Amino acid sequence: MAFEPLWALGMMSGTSLDGIDAALIRTDGETVDECGPALTVPYSEALRRRIRGVLGGEAAPGAIDAVADELTAAHGQAAGSLLDEAGFTGGDIGIIGFHGHTILHRPEAGRTWQIGDGKRLAELTGCQVIDDFRGADVAAGGQGAPLAPLYHAALSGGLSRPLAVLNIGGVANVTWIGADGELTAFDTGPGNALLDDWTLERTGRPYDADGALARKGRADEGILARMLDHPYFAALPPKSLDRAAFDAGALSGLSAADGAATLVGFTAGAVALAVAHFPAPVGRWLVSGGGRRNSALMAALDGALDARVEAVEALGWDGDALEAQAFGFLAVRSLRGLPLSLPTTTGVGQPTAGGRLHRP
Repeated sequence: MAFEPLWALGMMSGTSLDGIDAALIRTDGETVDECGPALTVPYSEALRRRIRGVLGGEAAPGAIDAVADELTAAHGQAAGSLLDEAGFTGGDIGIIGFHGHTILHRPEAGRTWQIGDGKRLAELTGCQVIDDFRGADVAAGGQGAPLAPLYHAALSGGLSRPLAVLNIGGVANVTWIGADGELTAFDTGPGNALLDDWTLERTGRPYDADGALARKGRADEGILARMLDHPYFAALPPKSLDRAAFDAGALSGLSAADGAATLVGFTAGAVALAVAHFPAPVGRWLVSGGGRRNSALMAALDGALDARVEAVEALGWDGDALEAQAFGFLAVRSLRGLPLSLPTTTGVGQPTAGGRLHRP
C-alpha cells in the first residue's frame, strides 16, 4: 500500500551545545518531497551551562530531570516558533521527530542516553512525537550512531557517486554512499567539541568564530601526531564516539592560538584517516554542520583530502538544518516501521526499526 507523504518536524540538539535546530520536511520516509523552513534557536548561556553540567550522566537524578524538563520546554517553544514562521498549525504536522540531547553514549556497554520528554513535547505541541531513535539499535548490539545516513542517501540519488557526506558537529561523522546506493557510516573522530571547549577555557568565547583563533596559531605537529595515533582511528567501522572520548590535556602548554590550530588539525587529520575505511575512493566531500562555518577547518580538510571539499550549500542543501531534517525523515520511517539503521551504518545485526511514539 502506498504511503502518502506527510509533513514532519525534525528537531536536533547536538553535542556542540549551541542550541536547537528545527526543520520541516515533507516525506514518505523513503523519498523527499520538499524541505520547508528551518530555524536554529540558540541556548541561553544558563541552559548551556546546565546541560554541560549533566554530561556523562553522573549528576544527581533530580538535576538531570530538571535539565530534561527545561530542554523539553525549549523544544516546545522552538517547534511553536517554526510552525508560526511557516504558517502551519499543529494539525498540519503528521509527526515530530525529537532526538533530545545526548548526555552519555557508550554503545560498547549497551548504553546511550538522550534526555528529553517526548510525551511532554506531544502535550506542548498537540502533535504526535517520536523519540528514542537510538535505543533499539543499541539494544540489538548496534552503535546507535550515526543515524543520518539513510537521509543522506535519499537526498543524493541524482549525484555522481561514490561520495562522502561529512557532518561536523561536536563529534564528526561520515556517510560513504556507493555507486549503487550502498552505505558505510561511522564517527570519524572529534568535530567541534574539543575546539569549542578549548576556546571557552582560554578566551571565554563559546566557539572559535570562523576559525579566527586557529588561523593566528600554528599546529604542534608532534602533539598532533600523538593524538592521531589513538587506536580509535585504526579500528574498523562501524564505530561511534561519546563527546568526551578525547580530551585536550596534551595541549596544556600551548598558547590559545596554537592549541586551536592543533585541534583543527586533529579534526581534519581524523577525517583523512577515515578514508582508509571506505570501500572505494570518493571524488567529492559534502560538509554539513557547524564545522563548515570554520574557514580554518575547511581549509585544513581541503589540504588533507584528495578530493573536492565543499559545503552542502553547493547543492542547495541547508547545512544547518540537515540533521534536524534527518530526524523528521526518520520519524516518518519509524511510523511506517521501516529500518532506521543498517549493519553497515551502526553495526547492528540486521536492519533495525526504532523510535517510540507519543500521542498528545
